[in-house]
Amino acid sequence: MTGSPARTLLLWCPDWPVLAAEIVDGVPATGPVAVLHANRVVACSERARAEGVRRGLRKREAQGRCPQLTVVEYDPGRDARAFEPVVAAVEELVAGVEVVRPGACAVAARGPSRYLGGEEAAAERIIEHVAQSCLVESQVGIADGVFAAGLAARAGRVVVPGGTPEFLAGLPVEALGRSALADLLRRLGVRTLGDFAALPAGDVLARFGFDGALAHRLAAGRDHRPLAVRQPPSDLTVTAEHEEPIDRVDTAAFVARALAEQLHDRLAGHGLACTRLGIEAVTEHGQELHRVWRHDGLLTAAAIADRVRWQLDGWLSGSAGRTGARPARPTAGIIRLRLIPDGVIAQAGLQTGLWGETGEERERAHRALSRVQGILGPEAVVTAVLGGGRSPADQVRLVPWGDERLPARPGPAPLPGEPITSGADRAAGSGRPADRSGGAVPPWPGRLPPPAPAVVLPSPLAATVHDAAGEPVVISARLAVSAPPARLVVGSGQPTEIVGWAGPWPVDERWWAPAEARRRARFQVSLADGAALLLAVEAGRWLVEAIYD
Repeated sequence: MTGSPARTLLLWCPDWPVLAAEIVDGVPATGPVAVLHANRVVACSERARAEGVRRGLRKREAQGRCPQLTVVEYDPGRDARAFEPVVAAVEELVAGVEVVRPGACAVAARGPSRYLGGEEAAAERIIEHVAQSCLVESQVGIADGVFAAGLAARAGRVVVPGGTPEFLAGLPVEALGRSALADLLRRLGVRTLGDFAALPAGDVLARFGFDGALAHRLAAGRDHRPLAVRQPPSDLTVTAEHEEPIDRVDTAAFVARALAEQLHDRLAGHGLACTRLGIEAVTEHGQELHRVWRHDGLLTAAAIADRVRWQLDGWLSGSAGRTGARPARPTAGIIRLRLIPDGVIAQAGLQTGLWGETGEERERAHRALSRVQGILGPEAVVTAVLGGGRSPADQVRLVPWGDERLPARPGPAPLPGEPITSGADRAAGSGRPADRSGGAVPPWPGRLPPPAPAVVLPSPLAATVHDAAGEPVVISARLAVSAPPARLVVGSGQPTEIVGWAGPWPVDERWWAPAEARRRARFQVSLADGAALLLAVEAGRWLVEAIYD
C-alpha cells in the first residue's frame, strides 16, 4: 500500500462493559464491579482495580481479592445497545463515524480538525459534547491509522503527523492485542513494537503467517489493513425486504444471521473478506438508519451476524443512554435491511479448496466444543499450555477452551538440548544459561533434562527403594546417595529390579519462607521390565511422579 495512513480520530470510553451494565441494568459503576466472560474478568471498575482485581483473573480469585465485588456476565449486545447514543452524539458534530467495537468509534480527523479549529480543539469539543449529551466520560486519541489512534486514545494523546512509528516503537508487543503472538515474540527476544517492526516483512510472513504480517504492519505504523482496501463490486451488497415490519429484537437476530451468512458466502465466492461493514435499515415510515462497523481482522459469518444483531438491538431497543432525553427508537418497524461490505481485502485462504472450505473442520470443531461448554460449563473442555516450572506437573497448565493460552508461570521453557542448571534457587543467580531466544529471561534452574515424561501422575505414588543388600536408599543433606538403587517397590506391589538410574537433581524452593519451603531430589530410573520412571525423594519418602514412554 502506498502513502501513509490517514489521520484518524478515535473516541474511547474506558471500562465500557462496566458502564454499559450501569446504563442498561442499573449496576452502579462507582462500586467494585467486574464483567466476566468464560469465568474470567474481561473488564472491571476503577474501584475494583483499587482492590487488586485485574483483567484475566478467574472469578474466585477476583472475589478473593475483593469480597464485595459485584459480578456481571459479559453481554456484547448490551454493550452495543448502550453505545448507540454515544455514536449518535459524535455524529452530531462529525460525519462518517465508524464503530470499531462497543466503547470505541473512529472518524477521519481531517474534517473535524478543519471546521472545529484544529485536532486538539476537535478532540476537546467531542469529549465535552459526549459528556454533556450522554453523561459518559471518554478519551480521544489522534494518530496515523486506527490502530495507533486507539493506543493514543488510552493515553489521551494527539500524535504529531508522521510521528506514529516513533510513538508505537516504545510500546510493548502486548499492545497488538494478540496474546499468543506476543508471548512467542517475547520468547524470541522481541519485546517492543519497534523491535517487531524492524524485522523484514518477508521473514515475518514466512514465520508467523497472515495474521503475523498484519500485526507487523500495525507495529510499523502503517495502515491496519494488510492490503489496500478497495471499493467492492456493487453486486456484493445483500438486501432483505420484509412485508411485516421488524420491531422485535429476537426476530431481528434471526434475520441478521441469515443475511450475514448470505453476505459471507458471496464474499467467499470472490475470494474476499470483509474488514468494514455498513448496516443500513429503512423503517415502514421511511426513516433511514445507517452505521459502519470496523474490524482489524477478517469478519467471519458469525462476526458479521453478531454486529448486525448488536446494531439492530441498539436501534430497536431505543436506548438513550444515561440522560434519557433523546429517544433513539425508530418510529416504526424495519422493512428493509441491507449489508454493505464497505471494505474488503483479497484473502486466498478463504477460497474454496478442492474438497470443501478451507478451515471448515476447525470452525466445526470450535462450534462443537463451545456447545459442550455451554451445556457442561467452561471447565468441561480444557487444553494444555506449556509454561515454566521445575517438575513436569508444574510445567503443564490446563485452561478452558477459548481462554487465553497463557502459562501460569513466567519464563520460557528450554528447548530440547538446552543446557540445564541444577541446584537450589539461592545458587542460581549467576549460573543460569542464557535463553536460546536471545532474550534476558532465563530458563528455570533445576529443570530436568529432556526427554519429558509421557504421563504425569495427578497424585504421586508412594514407593520404596532398596540397595543390593536390601537396605533403604537414603539421600543426605549434601545430596550424597547412601548406595546405588537396586530394587523399587511401588505401593504394595512386587519388587522390580532397577537396571539404570541418573540423579539426583535437587530442588530447594522458597527457602526464604519456612512455611512454604520445599526441598526434594529427583531421579530417573530404568526398570528390568522396560519401564522408566521419574522418582522424587522428599522428607525421606520416595514418590513416583511420572512415567516415561
